[in-house]
Amino acid sequence: MKSIPYRIRQVEGIDAIPASAWDACANPAEPGEGAGERFNPFLAHAFLAALEETGCVGKGTGWYPAHIMAEAPDGKIAACAPVYFKTHSLGEYVFDQGLADAYQRAGGSYYPKAQVATPFTPVQGRRLLVAADAPPGAREALLTGLRALPEAAGVSSLHVTFPDAADQAFFAEAGMIQRKGQQFHFFNRGYQNFDDFLAALSSRKRKAIRKERAEAIAHGVEIEKVTGKDLTEAHWDAFFDFYTDTSARKWGRPYLTRAFFSKISAALADRILLVIARREGRLIAGALNLIGDDALYGRNWGAIEHHPCLHFELCYYQAIEFAIERGLKRVEAGAQGEHKFARGYEAIPTFSAHEFADPRLAAAAQDYFAREARAVDALIAEYGENGPFKKE
Repeated sequence: MKSIPYRIRQVEGIDAIPASAWDACANPAEPGEGAGERFNPFLAHAFLAALEETGCVGKGTGWYPAHIMAEAPDGKIAACAPVYFKTHSLGEYVFDQGLADAYQRAGGSYYPKAQVATPFTPVQGRRLLVAADAPPGAREALLTGLRALPEAAGVSSLHVTFPDAADQAFFAEAGMIQRKGQQFHFFNRGYQNFDDFLAALSSRKRKAIRKERAEAIAHGVEIEKVTGKDLTEAHWDAFFDFYTDTSARKWGRPYLTRAFFSKISAALADRILLVIARREGRLIAGALNLIGDDALYGRNWGAIEHHPCLHFELCYYQAIEFAIERGLKRVEAGAQGEHKFARGYEAIPTFSAHEFADPRLAAAAQDYFAREARAVDALIAEYGENGPFKKE
């Protein structure tokens, strides 16, 4: 078969790419068999544009957009990838600071590096975004363009974080170094309601969850799910206070700006679920979720009053209820958090792919990642043996 001469282009902002062209690659209306998630909101042009337009990424943030496109001979964008040049390793949730420190102690320059990802979002999804009607070879051409970045742009390395299984297999076959991580997800196994889910748990876990849900609202707390046209600027004012308060106490400077929430609300309101808590008429806590066609994605949480178990209720139990009501396949509740395991979330592997310009750094990373993967496999197996569900 004759190869098609794709043109690889790089742009410094997603506004240089028409939304219709990007979304035809990122979230095609008919993605076809094996294409992965049917709609992933974090790959949508509107979501990535909101990050750029409101200052969450770009100048002064350490995330500099450098998106890649593969254009067919007729000029049509056949494939694209969200790419950022990074001057630090924050907001990635695949931690490589140890590698960076070791390489820099050895006299190397780890930063800048190239990152293929959705910023601040530990959600698996496609990273090689290929249009459903793309001519043959688009995926391969896009990867070739990405792999050329270290030399062409003078960066130390290429990192692809949280790709889905199909892309990860493609990266592995292409010879990129593999890394394995772990998260906790809830899987909807055909439950009709929350009680159905509880019935699948052991008696002890079932009782514990019921007790936690009662404690969460014991002091006059009322909980509401808000989505679509019911979202208001008052909701976002309150939620931003929750988000910044919690971020400042736990992680330092928050990544997201107040304007970002208004921007995504205007563009993606029907893809947003805000779970909020009130006490005596005052908003006191909230959890932000985005809605895919197959999954509910828990993203940010915050509170200005402490109430026992309120975090579990807003972030985990309400998300499970919503997923069951909507017939969604799973809930992805973000990175880390072993406490999710006791609440019906199951341990699953996550992946990333890496390439380093310096062969010494590549060898050290490959050795470390291999040892790390064995530990992750053992941990996931242990979780599987000691899960909260009834034993068959």
